[in-house]
Amino acid sequence: MFNPKRLTLARQRKRLTARSLAEQARLATDTIARLEKGQHEPDPNTINNIASVLGYPRNFFYMDDPEDLNSDSISFRSFSKMSAKERQAAEGAGQLALSLMDWVETRFSLPNVDIPDLNHESSPAIAAYLVRQAWGIGESAIGNLIGLLETHGIRVFSLSEDTSSVNAFSFWRDNKPFVFLNNFKTAESSIFDTAHELGHLVLHKQDNIRDIKNAEKEANAFASAFLMPENDIKSRIGYPITVDVILKAKLRWRVSAMALAYRLHTLGMLTPWQYKSICIELGRRGYRTDEPIGVRRETSTIWIKVLQSLWRNKISKHEIAQDLNWPLEELEGLIQFLEHKGKLSNESKNLSLVK
Repeated sequence: MFNPKRLTLARQRKRLTARSLAEQARLATDTIARLEKGQHEPDPNTINNIASVLGYPRNFFYMDDPEDLNSDSISFRSFSKMSAKERQAAEGAGQLALSLMDWVETRFSLPNVDIPDLNHESSPAIAAYLVRQAWGIGESAIGNLIGLLETHGIRVFSLSEDTSSVNAFSFWRDNKPFVFLNNFKTAESSIFDTAHELGHLVLHKQDNIRDIKNAEKEANAFASAFLMPENDIKSRIGYPITVDVILKAKLRWRVSAMALAYRLHTLGMLTPWQYKSICIELGRRGYRTDEPIGVRRETSTIWIKVLQSLWRNKISKHEIAQDLNWPLEELEGLIQFLEHKGKLSNESKNLSLVK
């Protein structure tokens, strides 16, 4: 039987209104709205037209209901800049990711979830310290944050949304944490976004987030402290602190120059005047919106190993997409910048995927 919720999901993934989809599919203007309300069963020609416009296989629209997400429990970065269409498309990606993860978990044993619940902790800096202690990484710089999160059971996906309004988001589902990262930003910004979403997962697990502005501040403070531990910063950066010192030092913690400058300011290592002067100079050198001297983008260890294992068994991404009744582009969009082959990080050499 035709599933109206599947139609809504596919339409929202394409950021189309019901009216615009009807026009492109050469249907009466109210047809899509009526179908999504379950008011009638579409004929084969109507389904063919809709599937053609949306790029989804016909069978996608006859599957069981996609799993709903609780919008209030999703932590979006740049929430205030997001349009309704962008939010719906991003949430749709989250729904698809749940299906993909279910598919993977029937074939592989993934790391158990090991994330402290610090919902009670009022200090993001202390929370960052406690997570580092729980994970046994002390105050050293982190070589691959995505790999570290995956080692502790966090499911990481990429976002294909070509927009700066959807930086990242995260949520819990059945006591499993999910993080989604936009790959249209610099590697340094993406690393900070990853730490930011980790902050939401540990600080706001039980919350339906109402005070979004305060939650974002807490997640930012957590990310800064988690990526750039105070003692490590103070032991490695001496005086005088100049722009050149910051540009060299940022490579250790793999953060943006602006993020490091702000961290130094919040730790009292830069006066307000020094901080302002350094920001002006960094902007003049092109570091306000970019990282002219940047770091390599992080990749997943889980997805590399999953895809390699499947390929050895002659299962390609195309066949995964067929099994899920997805267009291939949806699958690739969820793992596109995570799957590049490379040396496994120290944080995840102990991962074991069992078919």
